[in-house]
Amino acid sequence: MARVLVVDDEANLRHTLGFALRQEGYEVLSAEDGERGLASASRDTPDLVILDLMLPRIDGLEVARRIRRTSDVPILMLTARGTEMDKVVGLEVGADDYLAKPFSMRELVARVRALLRRPRRAAAAPEGVLEAEGLVLDRARHRVTQDGVERALTPREFALLAFLMSSPGQVFTRDQLLDAVWGVDRAGGVRTVDTHVKAVRARLGDDPLHPRYLETVRGVGYRFREPPRASGGRASARPR
Repeated sequence: MARVLVVDDEANLRHTLGFALRQEGYEVLSAEDGERGLASASRDTPDLVILDLMLPRIDGLEVARRIRRTSDVPILMLTARGTEMDKVVGLEVGADDYLAKPFSMRELVARVRALLRRPRRAAAAPEGVLEAEGLVLDRARHRVTQDGVERALTPREFALLAFLMSSPGQVFTRDQLLDAVWGVDRAGGVRTVDTHVKAVRARLGDDPLHPRYLETVRGVGYRFREPPRASGGRASARPR
């Protein structure tokens, strides 16, 4: 039974969400503000967090930031606002998906299912920094540098690179990448994965025939290339 933590200051919504999720067989925990939500996320180790953006004490963005420093738990962010900037900011601080109020319970349950099916990313390092072969990805600052030179990536390109870089050597199918990076927003289908991989390669000057970072596994999908083996052990993309 998956455990879902609902963090929202609206009592009626917490009750409605709790009822709908229990009907689907989930165990449900709830918190009415950001401070209690953070405490529950740490203490109760939920499998998924549904997090309102506008919370008393500590707002949802800061809650997501703090959770992501130590945990890879999927985060579904809720907000009464619906602007593209709110969505981008929420995703940049570590949310996995985004749902604007008002929404249907059917859509929310579908998104919860999709998030729980996703392959889990590697646990985030305290500073949220990954490094491999001269490439440094800083989640907290949403910054990528290559051999000391900053590279500008879109939020989706950044999320795709971060996901692959978190599990060097592991092959992901296009469907798995869609689930992990796009969620239910699948406009363009699996080919949008190819388009974004091509864009990331272009920004990093990564030759697909002789890749330094992103490898194509024909008939399967993509992986972040494992660095060459060092004497006495195996090197890998690592948290810093």
